[in-house]
Amino acid sequence: MNRESTPIPEPVAQLQRQLEQFRSSQPGRTKLPESLWQAAVELARQHGVHAVAHPLRLDYTRLKQRLGGSPIVQRKATKPAFVELVAPPRAQLEECAIEFESSSGSMMRIQWKATTPPDWTALLRAWRETAG
Repeated sequence: MNRESTPIPEPVAQLQRQLEQFRSSQPGRTKLPESLWQAAVELARQHGVHAVAHPLRLDYTRLKQRLGGSPIVQRKATKPAFVELVAPPRAQLEECAIEFESSSGSMMRIQWKATTPPDWTALLRAWRETAG
């Protein structure tokens, strides 16, 4: 299986040579000097964490933490498109309460004492319009 390799940017290649020289002159598992870590962090800001960690054989997670822990590209969590609430058969509810919390932190609590639930669609639509 042949995989095309992307070319390593020259600044990353230079640091790669420095790291190889350092590693060859030190006993195994010696901590990297802070100056080499800082150089890797600066390159990761420019080229991305993976593009630096992989060729330099650095721990991806540690390099990312040194960047400040926040990923460069954040993925949004997928939102549920549909939520169904199903009561057990022959259930007799005397009282029920449900709480909703939006991604912005606003909350809605619905509490009722009846056998027939409120109109969920209208309540959620009105809440989303006011919370938006």
